[in-house]
Amino acid sequence: MKELTHLALIMDGNGRWAEKRGLTRSAGHLEGGKAAIKVIKGCLSHSIPYLTLYCFSKENWKRPKEEVDYLMGLFSSRIRAELPRARKEGIRILHLGSRDGLSDDVLSAIDEAIEATAECSKLTLQLAINYSGTDEIDRAVQRAIKAGVKVFDEKTLSLYLDNPEVPSPDFIARSSGEKRLSGFLLYQSNYAELGFYDRLWPDWDESMIETIVNDFNSRNRRFGGI
Repeated sequence: MKELTHLALIMDGNGRWAEKRGLTRSAGHLEGGKAAIKVIKGCLSHSIPYLTLYCFSKENWKRPKEEVDYLMGLFSSRIRAELPRARKEGIRILHLGSRDGLSDDVLSAIDEAIEATAECSKLTLQLAINYSGTDEIDRAVQRAIKAGVKVFDEKTLSLYLDNPEVPSPDFIARSSGEKRLSGFLLYQSNYAELGFYDRLWPDWDESMIETIVNDFNSRNRRFGGI
């Protein structure tokens, strides 16, 4: 059986889930947060050491201000609320994405979580908030230039990504049936297996991690070889 080291998830479909039930989009995002907790539990039970959740892309700022404000408040409140559980269960929290444009409250919650969980080692959880793959590459190039790098290659540039210690994803999955990456982990996804699942994100739970693990184990990963 293959070892699934890093699972990356595009959490899509909160709004559609809510609209199907005559609820507000905010209600969908609230349920999506609950689904994320279940998915994290599933990763812990399967001993998956790295998980990345695509929470908010840079393009998501185009959404109505009311929805964006709700999401930002939800991020800061849930990060703080789940911090004791994260520490208890050995979950290290990292931020993936640009800090520019995020409110002081969100940044404070992220920084508190990073500091409080720095010694945790059972699961590393990257929260991709205000993220896009092209922006991460742009910022990595700027860091490298500032550090005096003159010659670029794949290995060198990877050292300047947001969290260079995190391995590239083995499997990237998306909920809601949409079949695109939406700028997610562009630099790191060159040999990632991909999975697209129809279930809307608020309906995800531990069983979806079981499905993904089985799907991953069925793949033949050749990395360009035979």
